[in-house]
Amino acid sequence: MPVARGDIRSLEDAMLYSLAHLESEKLKAIQNLEKEIGSPVVALEGVDAQTAALPDEKLKKLQELESRLGVVLVAVKPH
Repeated sequence: MPVARGDIRSLEDAMLYSLAHLESEKLKAIQNLEKEIGSPVVALEGVDAQTAALPDEKLKKLQELESRLGVVLVAVKPH
């Protein structure tokens, strides 16, 4: 579900995460933990990005594409 402006006090300050890139040793440690606790584990890492404030018409386009694709999209400021 899309996050509209106003849903979070300051989305610009929100931390963004993506799936972590893991070396084989770290992956093996996570797999061992999954076996031990009997539950899948997802490894995430922080992303160095700031969210972009979009005008309403651009936000609507982003939300429409989110709905069509079934994913969460976050507009970020260019570096």
